[in-house]
Amino acid sequence: MTEQIPLAEGLFTWPSEEPALLAGKSSDGRLVFPYRRHKIVGKVREELERVELPRRGTLWTFTTQKFRPPQPPYNGNDDAKTFEPFAVGYVELEGALRVEARLTEADPDKLTIGQEMELKIVPFGVDAEGRETMIYAFAPVEKGQDDVLE
Repeated sequence: MTEQIPLAEGLFTWPSEEPALLAGKSSDGRLVFPYRRHKIVGKVREELERVELPRRGTLWTFTTQKFRPPQPPYNGNDDAKTFEPFAVGYVELEGALRVEARLTEADPDKLTIGQEMELKIVPFGVDAEGRETMIYAFAPVEKGQDDVLE
């Protein structure tokens, strides 16, 4: 089996059965994603508390990427012929913030604003050492899954 690694350290808890995105929380209660160690609050540099964000939220807005983005910054292991469209959107995590992310569903007819979404960790590409890189994405919550927001 190919070794899997996160695309960047500190974005999410993983490996985990229930992964969570990691944010920083300042003394004024505001959240910063992705997590970083420090933030200026009231003209004072303070260390942020590392917190896990809710795993579920609602789709706030989205769009579908139908052509291969330019490289760099796009770092996919495909070319113009093998590229597969993907959706990106903002997911509102109640009581926290809105997160921009890939969506696991690329068909815009299967996505609706306000739809319940859940965090997933999915393959993205392969790094120079041959390891599979993993990113966070949000998937529509299937009917019959627990309908309570975490």
